[in-house]
Amino acid sequence: MATATTSPALTRSPARPASGRLLAAAAPLGRLVLTTGVVLFLASVITFGLGALSKSNPAAAVLGETATAKDIATLNHQFGLDRPLVPRYLAWLGDALHGDLGRSWFTTVPVSSSVRQALPVDLSIAALALVLAVGIGTAAGIGAAVRAGGLFDRAVTVVCSVLATLPPFVIGIGLIVLLSVKARLLPAGGYVSFGSDPVQWLRFSILPALALSLEVAANIARQLRTTLVAALEENYAVGAQMRGYSRRRVLFGHVLRNAVAPTLAVIGMALPLIVGGAVMTEKLFNLPGIAQLALQSAQRGDVPVVLGTLLITAVLVLAGSLVINAAQVLLDPAARRGAASGSRA
Repeated sequence: MATATTSPALTRSPARPASGRLLAAAAPLGRLVLTTGVVLFLASVITFGLGALSKSNPAAAVLGETATAKDIATLNHQFGLDRPLVPRYLAWLGDALHGDLGRSWFTTVPVSSSVRQALPVDLSIAALALVLAVGIGTAAGIGAAVRAGGLFDRAVTVVCSVLATLPPFVIGIGLIVLLSVKARLLPAGGYVSFGSDPVQWLRFSILPALALSLEVAANIARQLRTTLVAALEENYAVGAQMRGYSRRRVLFGHVLRNAVAPTLAVIGMALPLIVGGAVMTEKLFNLPGIAQLALQSAQRGDVPVVLGTLLITAVLVLAGSLVINAAQVLLDPAARRGAASGSRA
């Protein structure tokens, strides 16, 4: 007589020790770190190359129209622009690895100092946006999966389809009109640091964070809903309900954990989306973040500041992606089994 396929979680097999899981995941984690390092190196090459190919003449811009050719040549020598491209890149990369991103050509302020002032704005807004996206998306996805085919499910599908087509700055304009101009509940722009006043930080940060999070939340909800609906139709889930397990217990105790890895992939892909939407969002909400620092520096041809902000942004995106991918490897049994079989071969 045929027997129903059961989930490993439902058969209560002995849990694998944490050390065994880490050992099995060591190979894919090592490949992730290596890949991230290579991508970061290529990003630094491309970033520096774009700066080197720019046609700006910083010495002439700094000294003004009355500068002589000798004065320009002297300042170019101080900037190191008279050196060959490869030695300049290697020197810049070596200094960057030690935390020295150079100095602004126009203000002589260290780039690292400017980045340290602007970066907390982006990190706090991005962290809040990610929390909102995960919370809203998870709640909507689970609710839609539980009521698959119902009114709530159809409403979530429609709303997510609309939000996925709207860029963050359009959502931001709508939020400003609704919550700032009409309802007068939240300020339309500005920023207060979390350390200065957490309550005011939240009031100023909630609108830009929502603008960045809603598209990501829509993607999370759609992915989670699709994965959960498919998992609830698997033999192990149906068999568990036939043996008396409640639908809620099957969903939250066994099925939901199988949907974590695909959802983490969506979150990982959302990190560049959040960073990319920061430029217009910072401008819209008058935020003194790293995107505005890069934009203003690019407009006046301040290449060291542009290079520094682009490099830091690339590091943040790649580091976030590395953390998400590592969590996927640790949570995905298939990845661990593949790594374990590869190590035994």
